[in-house]
Amino acid sequence: MKVVYLTEPGTMEITEEEIPEVRKGCALVRIEYNGICGSDVHFYKDGRVGDCVLHGPFVLGHEVSGTVTEVGEGVTELKAGDRVALEPGYACGKCEFCKSGRYNLCPDVKFFAAPPVRGALQEYVVHPVDMCFKLPDNVSTMEGALVEPLAVGLHAASLGEVSLGQSVVILGAGCIGLVTLLAAKARGAANIVVADLHEKRLEYARQMGATHTVNAGGGDAPAKINEILEGGPDVVFETAGSPVTIAQTAHIVRRGGTIVLVGMSAQSEINYNFFQVMEKEAVIKCVFRYRNLYPKAIAAISGGSINVKQIVTHTFTLEEAGKAFETVVEDAQNVVKGIIKM
Repeated sequence: MKVVYLTEPGTMEITEEEIPEVRKGCALVRIEYNGICGSDVHFYKDGRVGDCVLHGPFVLGHEVSGTVTEVGEGVTELKAGDRVALEPGYACGKCEFCKSGRYNLCPDVKFFAAPPVRGALQEYVVHPVDMCFKLPDNVSTMEGALVEPLAVGLHAASLGEVSLGQSVVILGAGCIGLVTLLAAKARGAANIVVADLHEKRLEYARQMGATHTVNAGGGDAPAKINEILEGGPDVVFETAGSPVTIAQTAHIVRRGGTIVLVGMSAQSEINYNFFQVMEKEAVIKCVFRYRNLYPKAIAAISGGSINVKQIVTHTFTLEEAGKAFETVVEDAQNVVKGIIKM
């Protein structure tokens, strides 16, 4: 099978390896689509995400779907030919976080492309069947690869407790910003303001239901937002992972409101005005992936309540993996979501 390695920041290399052998309780899946995530881009550009640093060649990719080709001993839930979306993390199942349903916080979680666990930017992977979710007939495998980022947006909106009639600000109109927009809209948010540096991304935000957009490249974004939502929003989501926008959340949120930090910055420490947060008695919540949301995300796509495929703007082949990452980095103003067709 073909495997794509990040050999050093900015350099991808395709190699050939043996197809892995299926294990007990697992399925061998032929990967069909692989989404390019912001964390993948951080690794590609900087060789790190926060405190997580690469020290050698590494396989990226965790937004994946495909078709089961073989199942291991004891597997009855799936069979060869089933199309599945793969939830990329699997936990120990024994710790307090797993037992309480918050398995995304398991200290022993294994997650695609989170070192030292290799990612799924390869033609086949072996994965536990309880993290392989069968896709309905009306959901494509391309949409299946987008279940992962959609789950992030659903988790963010849930943590922010977005409810009917509320006002929301989303900083960043990349993939995660837009799926957060879709999730907030589905939960009944009335006023949704999206800010970004790139006009094409803002155009997508408007098409997907943003009531207002702000081009942050033209000056003081918090002041512009305050003109639209006097007093600030009920909930502000930071999805860009930028030190600038993370710092802005304290100035944007309304008194008594909620800040949800979704985007991960390449750097670990960021200056932040906590006086603003304390004076407003605002709440800060943080998103770390998601939990128990793949079935809901798939059902939302299948039922038509969320159209996730509209976020895909660029498609590449496996052989174009290097070009794909270069394009996502160099043409950020035009790329909303890049996806690799394996």
